[in-house]
Amino acid sequence: MGSGRNVAVFGAYGHTGRFVVAELRERGYVPLLLGRDLDKLLAMAEGSEVRQASVGDPASLDRALKGAAAVINCAGPFATTAAPLIEATLRAGIPYVDVAAEIEANVDTFTHFADRARAAGTVVVPAMAFYGGLGDLLVTTAMSDWTAADEAHIAYGLSSWHPTAGTLASGVISGRRRGGRRVRFTGGRLEYHDDALPTLEWSFPAPLGDQSVIGEFTMADVVTVPSHLDVPEVRTYMAAKAAADLAAPDAPAPEAVDERGRSAQTFVIDVLVRSGGTERRVAATGQDIYAISAPLAVEAVDRILTGRTRTVGVASAGAIFDAPDFLDALSKHLSLRHLSGPGYEGGSTRGTGTGPR
Repeated sequence: MGSGRNVAVFGAYGHTGRFVVAELRERGYVPLLLGRDLDKLLAMAEGSEVRQASVGDPASLDRALKGAAAVINCAGPFATTAAPLIEATLRAGIPYVDVAAEIEANVDTFTHFADRARAAGTVVVPAMAFYGGLGDLLVTTAMSDWTAADEAHIAYGLSSWHPTAGTLASGVISGRRRGGRRVRFTGGRLEYHDDALPTLEWSFPAPLGDQSVIGEFTMADVVTVPSHLDVPEVRTYMAAKAAADLAAPDAPAPEAVDERGRSAQTFVIDVLVRSGGTERRVAATGQDIYAISAPLAVEAVDRILTGRTRTVGVASAGAIFDAPDFLDALSKHLSLRHLSGPGYEGGSTRGTGTGPR
């Protein structure tokens, strides 16, 4: 196969990286396995080319990206890896996609690379994952023909959250950057605060139903959604049980239960947007928040390489792709429900939930 099918995966041997490599192979791409640890790369090679590289060695990144059509960065903390790898892709003139859930790292990508990537005519898509990317696609789909809304609410109904080592390490880095403070998006900007997080009830669509959630449990959607949509209030919520799992001092890592390596974790993302007195609502369900990041990132690369994009430069999923069409392409991995607004087929939404209360 030609180099147009070669996609580099940095952090290929990590938990999410392995899902991405498998997804690329399944879709006929040739993964180039990149990372610092040569032994770990060789152990998972299965005939793929391995290339040792480190973000602290720009020359090694340049060598590793030679012949690649694009790169997917799966190696957190992204506060450390994103900028050096984006620099390398700009030198190579190839697209960059990552799965960063770190709010500050994603802000850095938009802040520091928007002008340069646009001038170079290349594409940089941060947060192309469960947190940041999927929520943005759902909000964009719910908005439909609206150009602005008053509020966007994104509630995560996770059955559990067994974090990877990368998730925990990224959380530590983000916490340090915030000085231990919390963050929210209100009044059209990010705001750091020390307020206690409220516990609310959220009415998820059936069969999940009413659940306790932690309000202002802020995720990367507060960067991706406002990057292209006029929504001054973007609020995210996390199932209280999942938040407790994440915070547990002995939190176990995800455990595979099927042939794809997915955990038994299930999720519902419930999105509600409001404009005046009108609401629009979309929900998506699936299995394993880490595994779902692979089809999200690989579908993004496929659309970039086949010219199905709307812009160049640094852009979130909802800005650069046709959001409803993108979600349709993930029907093998996600179940999508329009609970109100465009795409809703009629009937009462009574009992399906109305968000926070």
